[in-house]
Amino acid sequence: MKNYIKSVGALTVICAVIAILLALTNSITAPVIEKNANAAANEALLIVLPDGEEFASVDLSSYELPSTVTEAFTEKNGGVVVKLTTSGYGSDMVIMVGVDGSGTVTGATCLSSNETLGYEKTYGESAIGSTVDTVDGIDVIAGATKTTAAYKGAVKDALNTAVIIGGGSVDVRTEEEILADNLNGALPEGEGEFESVFVAEAIDESITAVYKAVNGKGYVFVVGEAFVGADADGNVVTDVDDAVKTAVSGSVAAIINSEITELDISGYEMPKQIEKAYKTASGNYVFDLKASGFGINGDEYYNPSGEYIKIKVSVTEDGKIIACQTVSQKETDGIGSACEDVSFYSQFNGKTEADYGDIDAISGATITTNGYKTAVSKVFEAIKILKGEA
Repeated sequence: MKNYIKSVGALTVICAVIAILLALTNSITAPVIEKNANAAANEALLIVLPDGEEFASVDLSSYELPSTVTEAFTEKNGGVVVKLTTSGYGSDMVIMVGVDGSGTVTGATCLSSNETLGYEKTYGESAIGSTVDTVDGIDVIAGATKTTAAYKGAVKDALNTAVIIGGGSVDVRTEEEILADNLNGALPEGEGEFESVFVAEAIDESITAVYKAVNGKGYVFVVGEAFVGADADGNVVTDVDDAVKTAVSGSVAAIINSEITELDISGYEMPKQIEKAYKTASGNYVFDLKASGFGINGDEYYNPSGEYIKIKVSVTEDGKIIACQTVSQKETDGIGSACEDVSFYSQFNGKTEADYGDIDAISGATITTNGYKTAVSKVFEAIKILKGEA
């Protein structure tokens, strides 16, 4: 019995000694392990910010940052490293971007992706040296437009993040959010729900877009950079000069009183881009078009969507475009999809057969732009056919 007690006591002492030794070892090695872990983490950050020192993690909840940002780190010289996740052609891409204290990109690398062609592995080199003012000038790569455009967008988000963390101000709203805010500001009675209005009648040429409140409370007209609200009767509710008030009020009346009738074009040999034709009581023509963009033609790398770009165009009887609007599209997101932006399709407003092609092309989307222009050009031919002039 005494021997048993002695054995238990000895084991207890041994265990206690081992525990003490382990604790001492841990107290010695833990700081070393932590230091090595931090060094490894810093090494990854130094890839994109080579001169960075003493990195510290940023609490993202303290800032309103682009939605692509997942992590951010500052360093003692004012630099920032940003980790972002964005959608490429195949799936999500994880990208890390370094920005120095002067707001210049010092490095960008793709940490992970499943893209097909691998352009994301070296594309970051083209971003080095860019700033908030020059990032839009980075070229996307033909044949990998979606991948490289997403990468470019991540670099821009990283630059904006560096500005915000540094105490600056950047509008990180999407274009859709900015439009919604402008519409709500011009006509609060619209209660935040608006739809684009296609104009079939000639209105003041200073007006580039028209939106209607879904609840019927009125309209918002885009006049230059201004958003002008008008109630359902055409009374302008935004503080603008008399000339703008007159233009907007007259446009409301033209929209309300417009009458349109579909034409039977089955007996005509129309261009293949013309799907339907209409005529207003005032003598204008309206056409539904289908354009063969990237969705139909594609390229050697990616399968196209198989979808046409659907367009609606109104034209005066003597061949001057009143309004052009993209109805639907399935072009490459972030590239050819820009054909649905009012800044693109409104360029055709006021054009004739002589100058319809004088528009700014969509960057990186030659197939989309050319297909769109070709479709629009066919309205002039269609009018001649309907009038018996062709």
